[in-house]
Amino acid sequence: MRYRRVLLKLSGEALGRTEDGQGIDPEAVNRFAAQIAHVAARGVQFAIVVGGGNILRGAEFSKFGAQRASADYMGMLATVINGLALSDALEKHGLETRVQTALEIRQLAEPFVYRRAKAHLEKNRVVILGGGLGAPFFTTDTAAAQRAVELNCEVLLKATKVDGVYTADPKTVADATRLSEVSYADVLAKQLKVMDGTAIAFCMEHGLPVIVFDLFREGNLERVIQGEDLGTRIRS
Repeated sequence: MRYRRVLLKLSGEALGRTEDGQGIDPEAVNRFAAQIAHVAARGVQFAIVVGGGNILRGAEFSKFGAQRASADYMGMLATVINGLALSDALEKHGLETRVQTALEIRQLAEPFVYRRAKAHLEKNRVVILGGGLGAPFFTTDTAAAQRAVELNCEVLLKATKVDGVYTADPKTVADATRLSEVSYADVLAKQLKVMDGTAIAFCMEHGLPVIVFDLFREGNLERVIQGEDLGTRIRS
């Protein structure tokens, strides 16, 4: 395998119902858990950041009158729920997991301590990181970038429903083309809808490569970690 330690960013919608991406679909959770377990069995260490958009997005909820900070904390709790669901599914596939959160919920998860998280990874435990960064106004993309650097991950894998980064939205622009590689600077300058700007800037500052790929196609996780030319690579 090309990569030994990776940070997988999984959207909350990926765990939701097929028709609308909402709620938690046990079949979807199990499907992704099976892919992760298959690759982990080959010696790859996984840290995973899960979003919470299938349950609640703080930025959207605040538009209906909730204070943005409160709404964001609600979104963080949604990521913890998803993390616990994924942890349970992974353990059913024979993996040992640890859920760590930026918010202290000791009855459910360990508080995030980067040295402890690294120790778990070295023991081949899957570390699931919930609660974002524990502060409002930051996305789970930014949390994924920061945790990847803290944990010395070799790459940030951004799992999506599309097979990479396009010059425009392929759903609305017929001649949009997929980019096999793009620089951090171009993502920021052209405002490509990949990750939020703060996350991209953080990856650029620390030289952390990002690969955007389609996790919904069976076997893609293994292929991208093997180093196949899959999806879009973002780097300097």
